[in-house]
Amino acid sequence: MKIRVVSSKEEIETLHQSEEMIHLAFRPSNTDIFSMIAKCPKLKAIHMPTSYNKTLSKSSLMFLEMQGVKILEGDLWGHREAIEEYSEISQHVYDSIGEYRQKGMSDEDILTQMKTETGLSLDILSFLINRTK
Repeated sequence: MKIRVVSSKEEIETLHQSEEMIHLAFRPSNTDIFSMIAKCPKLKAIHMPTSYNKTLSKSSLMFLEMQGVKILEGDLWGHREAIEEYSEISQHVYDSIGEYRQKGMSDEDILTQMKTETGLSLDILSFLINRTK
């Protein structure tokens, strides 16, 4: 799965209709949230740092919930200079989830194991585990 990295409000206009997951590297306003939903009708999740999520308005949260868009917390990169337009979750992550499922591991155990292996945020991993059921 590709995660589109959006570093500024100006980049919202460059989003494609097919985007399913977006990582926000800026603090969005209500208008920014509404614009992203209008621009990306297939959007399933917005990933952002915890500090940004805490500042989202209740109306934005309610709107996202009504649209079926999940808010995922965590960092995608350690340094902003390293950010590219897309980040991709490797097939290895999906393969490992499948292997752990075949071994009979619970979702919680898979989450713990994958956090150690991948360094991805718990919210992203939980989202991926639920999508692969």
